[in-house]
Amino acid sequence: MAKVISVTNQKGGVGKTTTSINLSAALVKRGQRILLLDMDPQGNASVGLGVDTEELDATIYDVLLNESTAKEAIVSTDSGVSVMTANGDLAGAQVELLNEIGRELRLKKALLSVQDDYDYVFIDCPPALNVLTINALVASDSVMIPMQCEYFALEGLSALISTIRAIRETLNPSLKIEGLLRTMFDRRNSLSGEVSKQLQNHFGDKVYDAIIPRNVRLAEAPSYGEAAISYAPNSKGARAYVHLADEMLAIAKTKVAQVSA
Repeated sequence: MAKVISVTNQKGGVGKTTTSINLSAALVKRGQRILLLDMDPQGNASVGLGVDTEELDATIYDVLLNESTAKEAIVSTDSGVSVMTANGDLAGAQVELLNEIGRELRLKKALLSVQDDYDYVFIDCPPALNVLTINALVASDSVMIPMQCEYFALEGLSALISTIRAIRETLNPSLKIEGLLRTMFDRRNSLSGEVSKQLQNHFGDKVYDAIIPRNVRLAEAPSYGEAAISYAPNSKGARAYVHLADEMLAIAKTKVAQVSA
């Protein structure tokens, strides 16, 4: 059964969607079966992988409202990543689910029918704590936190950790932090280095060795409907996400070995 990982941060503009797209595509290159769930009403993860969000028979909105199955909302992309798509309709789900009993469990239940088809499921979350994000966290085994190494990012991280604790105490006791990913990193900025050290001191091996730099190719790729590792495979950004994918697979292999020992 696939491991389900929410890619989330309550602060916007930290590289959640860029990470979701490029890590998914990098893992496909390593032979993994990947499903990416677009839980943001803007549909950026879908568009960034070349999906026409206005020409869809079913989206994650229909899945959450029990009007479609998970399989019906999944489309294949040229990158090899399967995407459960989203568009502007998803914004309405927040209102329509407001008074529904068990609304926090809709996504978890829907995923049960497709989890055996994949190795990893990534959920690209919106930059807010709402019913969509809660559905994602309840459905997930763990949380990956992309963050910039700047002062205000640390404040946002504190709020997110509190949210994860609250979800763990009420709706998903097994929810863990998968890892913290330093994004948009500028080695010339002394503050970036200072915040990076604080993260490593506090979270230890939960901070990935892979660091995602500021990179023009990462920003350009979505406008061509491609992941950076196919659009500009030799760019620093693309290579950083391949490093992250390899690091994740190595960590997973070590954990399996430890359980088997």
